[in-house]
Amino acid sequence: QVQLVESGGGLVQAGGSLRLSCAASGHTFLFTLSTMGWLRQAPGKEREFVADVNRSGGSAGYADSVKGRFTISRDNARNTVYLQMNSLKPEDTAVYYCAADVAARGVYGYWGQGTQVTVSS
Repeated sequence: QVQLVESGGGLVQAGGSLRLSCAASGHTFLFTLSTMGWLRQAPGKEREFVADVNRSGGSAGYADSVKGRFTISRDNARNTVYLQMNSLKPEDTAVYYCAADVAARGVYGYWGQGTQVTVSS
């Protein structure tokens, strides 16, 4: 088992920045084997993909809505994945979750509890 804990959410004005962190604990070797993703869920909407990064951190993917504004990265020595969010918009308001897809099987098997991001206009 691996536990994921997000932090760094908060209230920010439009145009501002936040950096989310997701720290893994427990069987951390699972973290190093995982594609790590960030997903979000806004009130009344379905959960949606935001970004992901492969095991080495050498390859990342982004939703079109955040491309050019958000950057995902990971530090395997610290068992942590990050999401740098710049030029935030009110429509980025959501609960942000990190998740682990062990061995890139295409399914996120481990989830954090989420952190709230609120962007005011």
